[in-house]
Amino acid sequence: DTYLKLEDVTRKFNKPCIMDVKIGQKSYDPYASAEKIQQQVSKYPLMEEIGFLVLGMRVYHVSSDSYEMQNQHYGRSLTKETVKDGISKFFHNGYCLRKDAIAASIQKIEKILGWFEGQEQLNFYASSLLFVYEGSCQATTVRLSDVTLAEKRGVPKGLLPGGDILEYNNNIHVINSTENGKIEASVSKGLSKFYALHKKSYSKRHHSQLSLKVENLEQDNVWKSSTCITQEHLNGNVIPQLEKVFCHMPAEIKESANVEVRMIDFAHVFPSNAKDEGYIYGLKNLITVLQNILDN
Repeated sequence: DTYLKLEDVTRKFNKPCIMDVKIGQKSYDPYASAEKIQQQVSKYPLMEEIGFLVLGMRVYHVSSDSYEMQNQHYGRSLTKETVKDGISKFFHNGYCLRKDAIAASIQKIEKILGWFEGQEQLNFYASSLLFVYEGSCQATTVRLSDVTLAEKRGVPKGLLPGGDILEYNNNIHVINSTENGKIEASVSKGLSKFYALHKKSYSKRHHSQLSLKVENLEQDNVWKSSTCITQEHLNGNVIPQLEKVFCHMPAEIKESANVEVRMIDFAHVFPSNAKDEGYIYGLKNLITVLQNILDN
């Protein structure tokens, strides 16, 4: 039998943040009637100039443990001047801007752009990109050897066998109130060791570009004294320390964050003998907007 198999792209995420962005300068196909064209253009007159339209988003806010949702009217209200701030809202978790998710999204869009620039068989109309990233700070690990992020659930173990995996976001445990005084110094100590270890790993791979020298690291016990905070302290002084890890990761780690960018909605795909310039324009403009958010 012939059938369609639908994939739940959010299945591996704990608190998925989701955004649907329609790509292209035209949301009507070549065979659309004049009435249909007018209807589509009137929905978002800036589509041809901007090259994409935010159809909706759902963003998890860590501070309130709740989702903020925006519908298609929100996207249609965005102008050339406000589209950057409008999209940046998707990457803000209530505490900070998730630059790791932005960088990873750019990387994945660039791969899609590469495919479009190399094909002259199909043109896409009213098709979208689906963005998904992990909103929770509970289930992420860093692999320093190849600088990738992977989902991992379990008790922090510092460096795992092989010496190249360090959990840094799954390090929250409940402790007794008598230990509260040790929290902030403990977290700060762990963070400083994490960055020192990362710099050492990075300098080994890029020794010709960097002059970083880190010596005498306790690589087997990086997180031994750094991993306990209570839930009630999540809104206290510990948050700035967690943000240093969660929201300000080094650029080479950001690019591989736990993010999905998928092409969806293929009801209006037509054969062609030329590049899909409208879709390419939209992808390039979206990358530019995201890069501006990241740089600023």
